[in-house]
Amino acid sequence: MPTAYYLAKDGHEVIVIDRQPAAALETSFANGSLLCLGHSYPWASPAAPGMLARSLIRRDQALRISPRLDPRMWSWLLKFLAQCQRGRADRHAANRLRLATYSQAVMRDVVAETGLSFNHTARGLLYLYRNARSMEEGVAQMRVLARNGLEIRLVDSAQVAALEPALRPVKDRLVGGVYVPADGTGDARIFTQELARVAETLGVTFRFGETVKGLRAEGGQVRSAVTSDGIVEADAVVVAMGSYSPLLLRGLGIAIDVFPVKGYSMTVLIDRPAEAPCIGGLDEDNLLAFSVLGDRLRLTATAEFVGYDLSHAPRDFLHMTRAAKDLFPTIGDYAKAQLWAGLRPATPDGNPILGPTQLPNLYLNTGHGSMGWTMSCGSGKITADIVAGRTPDINLSGMLYLS
Repeated sequence: MPTAYYLAKDGHEVIVIDRQPAAALETSFANGSLLCLGHSYPWASPAAPGMLARSLIRRDQALRISPRLDPRMWSWLLKFLAQCQRGRADRHAANRLRLATYSQAVMRDVVAETGLSFNHTARGLLYLYRNARSMEEGVAQMRVLARNGLEIRLVDSAQVAALEPALRPVKDRLVGGVYVPADGTGDARIFTQELARVAETLGVTFRFGETVKGLRAEGGQVRSAVTSDGIVEADAVVVAMGSYSPLLLRGLGIAIDVFPVKGYSMTVLIDRPAEAPCIGGLDEDNLLAFSVLGDRLRLTATAEFVGYDLSHAPRDFLHMTRAAKDLFPTIGDYAKAQLWAGLRPATPDGNPILGPTQLPNLYLNTGHGSMGWTMSCGSGKITADIVAGRTPDINLSGMLYLS
């Protein structure tokens, strides 16, 4: 949505085609809603191969594979594993942090310009660890981010409880954490829907309930989109379809390494507001994210390689529920939680794919993985700058599309 907003501000006639009946009903619908610079270290880390291997026999791993006959998934995973070396992961973390930091500055400008309200808090995030080994690895990753400009504060369990009183009853189960003051929370769905409303006042046309089936190219340029409702002509096209971007681009002979990584979320109505956390965070040992969105507690967990499968069953939420109850046992009725699953568009190295393609009027803005909302405003402004022929405000090393 920020892409449409910034293109409209530049004076372009913008048409957004979305197969859903309204904005933010796919990946943004019930995601973790964290604005998390502190999560810039990529999934492709030295710890990832072990977690994936253990997931073949245990379902309580933060990263897990569901074995299936999918050559594209296994090809992607081999590329992912090749990026798990420490030096490569450190470089990718610096790229991701650079974009995330810029994007949060752009988001502040958007909010100031539009007055959007979306249950936003800017109190920082807590990254929690349950044992010394995981904290040692987590702190090592955080120090990479610190060397690239992120303010971090190491805290012991008592300091965790002081920062977040809701965690006082369970502080003895934690060895400590990292507090990142620049982070925050908010409702990504509301933000996106409200920005769509603003974009509409700027002249953006939304064609909801319409599916893009393909793109037509002539003379080395994209001329139109073929949709379920007909043909939409265009002078330029931005592909920002998340996990579905590579499926659309395949028809033009353009291959990108974006693969869906499934995540699960629970939204629990808060029955005891006094027990609700005021700071969002992540239980890093369980890859459990938590944030308070008004009267609701949003919980997300798990990165599962299972292809384009959005199905879910109660058993998929057992590990998440146990981890959440361990932190906030009586905050609400977990049995009545709203359950959801979504797909994160991930690249092997964790860097998004931005910029022009070999077709000069076709642009990409995809592959942001678990940090899509954190990076969204910056990526949208960068895309508008590139379309306009302006030099983006930040170095895009590692993020530009390479044919």
